[in-house]
Amino acid sequence: MLRLFRPPRWIDWVYPSCTWRFVVSDNTVFLTFDDGPHPDITPFVLEQLAIYNMKATFFCVGENMVRYPELVNSILEQGHRIGNHTMRHTKGTSVTNNVYLQSVHDFERNFHTELFRPPYGKMRLSQRKQLKQQFRIIMWSWLSYDYDVSISIQTILQRALTIKKGDIIVLHDNPKITERQKELLPQLLRLLKEKNFGSASIPSLTSGV
Repeated sequence: MLRLFRPPRWIDWVYPSCTWRFVVSDNTVFLTFDDGPHPDITPFVLEQLAIYNMKATFFCVGENMVRYPELVNSILEQGHRIGNHTMRHTKGTSVTNNVYLQSVHDFERNFHTELFRPPYGKMRLSQRKQLKQQFRIIMWSWLSYDYDVSISIQTILQRALTIKKGDIIVLHDNPKITERQKELLPQLLRLLKEKNFGSASIPSLTSGV
Protein backbone atom coordinates (compact mmCIF):
# COMPACT_ATOMS: atom_id res chain seq x y z
CA MET A 1 0.00 0.00 0.00
CA LEU A 2 1.28 3.44 -0.95
CA ARG A 3 2.05 5.63 2.06
CA LEU A 4 1.80 9.38 1.47
CA PHE A 5 3.99 11.19 3.96
CA ARG A 6 2.90 14.45 2.38
CA PRO A 7 -0.69 15.03 1.12
CA PRO A 8 -1.04 16.51 -2.38
CA ARG A 9 -1.09 20.31 -2.60
CA TRP A 10 -4.56 20.38 -4.16
CA ILE A 11 -6.04 19.19 -0.88
CA ASP A 12 -5.87 22.80 0.37
CA TRP A 13 -8.44 23.79 -2.25
CA VAL A 14 -10.67 20.75 -1.71
CA TYR A 15 -10.79 21.34 2.06
CA PRO A 16 -10.34 25.11 2.47
CA SER A 17 -11.89 25.11 5.94
CA CYS A 18 -8.97 23.05 7.27
CA THR A 19 -5.40 24.17 7.96
CA TRP A 20 -2.85 21.89 6.29
CA ARG A 21 0.29 24.03 6.62
CA PHE A 22 1.39 27.52 7.58
CA VAL A 23 3.18 30.21 5.62
CA VAL A 24 6.03 31.41 7.83
CA SER A 25 8.96 33.73 7.29
CA ASP A 26 11.38 31.87 9.55
CA ASN A 27 12.52 28.26 9.78
CA THR A 28 9.60 27.10 11.93
CA VAL A 29 7.70 23.82 11.79
CA PHE A 30 4.76 22.73 13.93
CA LEU A 31 5.13 19.46 15.82
CA THR A 32 1.87 17.83 16.90
CA PHE A 33 1.16 14.72 18.97
CA ASP A 34 -2.15 12.84 18.83
CA ASP A 35 -4.02 10.44 21.14
CA GLY A 36 -2.47 11.16 24.57
CA PRO A 37 -1.75 11.97 27.21
CA HIS A 38 -0.53 8.71 28.73
CA PRO A 39 2.05 8.06 31.49
CA ASP A 40 3.86 5.44 29.39
CA ILE A 41 4.95 7.88 26.69
CA THR A 42 3.91 11.53 27.23
CA PRO A 43 6.57 12.26 29.90
CA PHE A 44 9.24 10.97 27.51
CA VAL A 45 7.90 13.17 24.71
CA LEU A 46 7.95 16.21 26.98
CA GLU A 47 11.48 15.40 28.09
CA GLN A 48 12.71 15.18 24.50
CA LEU A 49 10.98 18.40 23.49
CA ALA A 50 12.69 20.15 26.40
CA ILE A 51 16.10 18.74 25.44
CA TYR A 52 15.78 20.10 21.91
CA ASN A 53 13.97 23.30 22.95
CA MET A 54 10.92 22.51 20.79
CA LYS A 55 7.30 23.46 21.38
CA ALA A 56 4.39 21.30 20.27
CA THR A 57 0.63 20.98 20.20
CA PHE A 58 -0.95 17.93 21.81
CA PHE A 59 -4.26 16.85 20.30
CA CYS A 60 -5.54 15.01 23.32
CA VAL A 61 -8.33 12.51 23.84
CA GLY A 62 -10.62 13.93 26.52
CA GLU A 63 -10.93 10.68 28.44
CA ASN A 64 -7.15 10.55 28.79
CA MET A 65 -7.05 14.14 30.04
CA VAL A 66 -9.59 13.32 32.73
CA ARG A 67 -7.64 10.20 33.68
CA TYR A 68 -4.23 11.90 33.80
CA PRO A 69 -4.70 15.55 34.84
CA GLU A 70 -1.11 15.79 36.05
CA LEU A 71 0.09 15.20 32.49
CA VAL A 72 -2.22 17.92 31.20
CA ASN A 73 -0.64 20.29 33.72
CA SER A 74 2.85 19.26 32.60
CA ILE A 75 2.02 19.92 28.94
CA LEU A 76 0.72 23.40 29.70
CA GLU A 77 3.40 24.31 32.25
CA GLN A 78 6.10 23.53 29.70
CA GLY A 79 4.61 25.97 27.21
CA HIS A 80 2.85 23.61 24.82
CA ARG A 81 -0.74 23.84 23.61
CA ILE A 82 -3.64 21.40 23.74
CA GLY A 83 -6.13 20.68 20.97
CA ASN A 84 -9.43 18.77 20.90
CA HIS A 85 -9.19 15.22 19.54
CA THR A 86 -12.72 14.37 20.75
CA MET A 87 -13.62 12.92 24.11
CA ARG A 88 -13.47 9.29 23.04
CA HIS A 89 -11.25 9.26 19.91
CA THR A 90 -14.38 9.12 17.79
CA LYS A 91 -14.17 8.56 14.03
CA GLY A 92 -16.60 10.92 12.34
CA THR A 93 -17.33 8.66 9.38
CA SER A 94 -18.31 5.73 11.63
CA VAL A 95 -20.98 7.40 13.78
CA THR A 96 -23.90 9.77 13.41
CA ASN A 97 -23.31 13.52 13.40
CA ASN A 98 -24.96 13.80 16.80
CA VAL A 99 -22.66 11.19 18.36
CA TYR A 100 -19.58 12.76 16.80
CA LEU A 101 -20.38 16.32 17.78
CA GLN A 102 -21.31 15.18 21.27
CA SER A 103 -17.85 13.65 21.64
CA VAL A 104 -16.30 16.97 20.56
CA HIS A 105 -18.45 18.99 22.95
CA ASP A 106 -17.88 16.58 25.84
CA PHE A 107 -14.18 17.37 25.46
CA GLU A 108 -14.98 21.11 25.52
CA ARG A 109 -16.82 20.78 28.81
CA ASN A 110 -13.56 19.60 30.39
CA PHE A 111 -11.07 21.81 28.54
CA HIS A 112 -11.56 24.74 26.19
CA THR A 113 -9.38 25.10 23.11
CA GLU A 114 -9.74 26.73 19.68
CA LEU A 115 -7.90 23.87 18.00
CA PHE A 116 -9.42 20.64 16.69
CA ARG A 117 -8.08 17.62 14.81
CA PRO A 118 -10.38 14.77 13.74
CA PRO A 119 -9.28 11.30 14.87
CA TYR A 120 -7.99 9.28 11.91
CA GLY A 121 -8.17 12.54 9.91
CA LYS A 122 -11.73 11.64 8.93
CA MET A 123 -15.02 13.47 9.26
CA ARG A 124 -18.05 14.20 7.13
CA LEU A 125 -18.56 17.48 5.28
CA SER A 126 -21.58 18.21 7.46
CA GLN A 127 -19.49 17.73 10.61
CA ARG A 128 -16.70 19.92 9.27
CA LYS A 129 -19.13 22.71 8.40
CA GLN A 130 -20.32 22.83 11.99
CA LEU A 131 -16.91 22.53 13.62
CA LYS A 132 -15.24 25.22 11.51
CA GLN A 133 -17.55 27.78 13.13
CA GLN A 134 -15.94 27.08 16.51
CA PHE A 135 -12.47 25.67 15.84
CA ARG A 136 -9.37 26.04 13.75
CA ILE A 137 -9.36 22.55 12.20
CA ILE A 138 -5.75 21.38 12.02
CA MET A 139 -4.73 18.67 9.58
CA TRP A 140 -1.11 18.12 8.46
CA SER A 141 1.44 18.49 5.70
CA TRP A 142 3.77 15.72 6.92
CA LEU A 143 2.57 12.46 8.46
CA SER A 144 5.26 10.46 10.27
CA TYR A 145 3.63 6.99 10.20
CA ASP A 146 5.18 6.44 13.61
CA TYR A 147 2.27 4.06 14.34
CA ASP A 148 2.86 1.86 11.27
CA VAL A 149 5.32 -0.92 12.06
CA SER A 150 5.49 -1.90 8.38
CA ILE A 151 7.50 1.30 7.79
CA SER A 152 10.98 1.26 9.24
CA ILE A 153 12.24 4.10 11.41
CA GLN A 154 15.09 4.57 8.96
CA THR A 155 12.57 5.10 6.16
CA ILE A 156 10.69 7.66 8.25
CA LEU A 157 13.90 9.55 8.97
CA GLN A 158 14.87 9.47 5.31
CA ARG A 159 11.50 10.92 4.34
CA ALA A 160 11.86 13.53 7.09
CA LEU A 161 14.56 15.13 4.95
CA THR A 162 11.67 16.54 2.87
CA ILE A 163 10.23 18.53 5.80
CA LYS A 164 9.89 22.23 4.98
CA LYS A 165 9.30 25.37 7.00
CA GLY A 166 5.62 25.81 7.84
CA ASP A 167 4.95 22.06 7.83
CA ILE A 168 2.52 20.61 10.36
CA ILE A 169 4.05 17.31 11.51
CA VAL A 170 1.95 14.50 12.97
CA LEU A 171 3.37 12.21 15.66
CA HIS A 172 1.67 10.29 18.46
CA ASP A 173 1.97 9.89 22.22
CA ASN A 174 -0.06 6.71 22.09
CA PRO A 175 1.07 4.00 24.56
CA LYS A 176 0.74 1.35 21.85
CA ILE A 177 3.85 2.73 20.14
CA THR A 178 5.89 3.61 23.22
CA GLU A 179 9.07 1.70 22.36
CA ARG A 180 8.96 2.69 18.71
CA GLN A 181 8.46 6.35 19.59
CA LYS A 182 11.33 6.25 22.07
CA GLU A 183 13.58 5.19 19.20
CA LEU A 184 12.17 7.54 16.58
CA LEU A 185 11.52 10.84 18.34
CA PRO A 186 15.06 11.70 19.54
CA GLN A 187 16.45 11.01 16.08
CA LEU A 188 13.74 13.06 14.38
CA LEU A 189 14.23 16.03 16.69
CA ARG A 190 18.00 15.84 16.20
CA LEU A 191 17.48 15.83 12.43
CA LEU A 192 15.22 18.90 12.63
CA LYS A 193 17.83 20.73 14.70
CA GLU A 194 20.57 19.79 12.24
CA LYS A 195 18.41 21.36 9.51
CA ASN A 196 18.08 24.50 11.66
CA PHE A 197 14.36 24.07 12.27
CA GLY A 198 12.61 25.32 15.35
CA SER A 199 9.13 24.17 16.39
CA ALA A 200 6.24 26.26 17.66
CA SER A 201 2.81 25.37 18.97
CA ILE A 202 -0.16 25.91 16.65
CA PRO A 203 -1.37 29.53 16.81
CA SER A 204 -4.95 30.42 17.75
CA LEU A 205 -7.72 31.50 15.42
CA THR A 206 -7.01 35.15 16.12
CA SER A 207 -3.36 34.86 15.15
CA GLY A 208 -2.23 36.15 11.79
CA VAL A 209 -0.31 32.93 11.07
